[in-house]
Amino acid sequence: MRVRDSVVVITGASSGIGRATALAFARKGCSVVLAARREEALEEVGRECERHRGAEALVVPTDVTDPGAVDDLARRAVQRFGRVDVWVNCAAVTVFGPFEETPLEDFRKVLDVNVMGYVHGARAALRVMRRQAGGTLINVSSIVGLVSQPYTHAYGMSKYAVRALGASLRQELRLEKDKGIHVCTVLPATIDTPLFEHAANYTGRKPLAMPPVYSPERVARTIVELARVPRREVVVGPMGRSMVLESRIMPGMAERMMAHQVDKKHLSRKEPAPAGHGNLHVPAPGTGAAHGGWGGRRRTAMRRLSAATVLACAAAGVVRRVRAH
Repeated sequence: MRVRDSVVVITGASSGIGRATALAFARKGCSVVLAARREEALEEVGRECERHRGAEALVVPTDVTDPGAVDDLARRAVQRFGRVDVWVNCAAVTVFGPFEETPLEDFRKVLDVNVMGYVHGARAALRVMRRQAGGTLINVSSIVGLVSQPYTHAYGMSKYAVRALGASLRQELRLEKDKGIHVCTVLPATIDTPLFEHAANYTGRKPLAMPPVYSPERVARTIVELARVPRREVVVGPMGRSMVLESRIMPGMAERMMAHQVDKKHLSRKEPAPAGHGNLHVPAPGTGAAHGGWGGRRRTAMRRLSAATVLACAAAGVVRRVRAH
């Protein structure tokens, strides 16, 4: 598909990957429809987008947990631009905490935003795309939708669910011969966004972006490329691809390594943190940002992880050869 002049709806556009994605499409000359809870932040993103190649931006404050609001988002996009070529589900929240100490209201909120928000977005997008006989739905999942981690149970569950939703929709569209509609799933590794700062937290330890950390622009470029050439699933970041390989070869070891990494690198041992709901129930104030200030934590961690993965894969090969004899 030709990306330039496309109409792109993006949820979660006020910060992080969603914001970077909005700017990436704007640079390609697309019209962007920006959705999130924070109107002030969306207005700022809209102004940034319109500085690029004459891109048009429509700001629609939207709570994705409200299906009526998401339907209205789709209606306003079509009313303004006549169609929706690409819909990016990117709104997400998270909570850190021991399973039995995480408030159920927070657990439910994460699932409501990260799962039902995507369901509402997919339903609204597909209604429009079926009428126009074409379009691309892109759901942003996570590497933890393939490899689980401790203390973020609701987030991990939600990202597994996003993968399942994408696969099911592709199957259904194939059976119904809707060949012009594509469903893609993006699985980023750790990304430099404000997600960790905004997270609800009940661990007593400050959440950190677990290295290696990649830029949100890297994910945004992948999303733009998927709009041009759709693919089923794409992992963003070499670390993520290494983890996927390891989880397939030695799932038990992958679980143990992830648990160790989360305890050592994802939750600070030096900085305590008070318990709180983060941005789950009330949006964070301000104009938002694409980056969370976690850059520069990538290179050393990447070398260490690559070495560990090579050793793990080599060990797996030895095990297979021994069993074969």
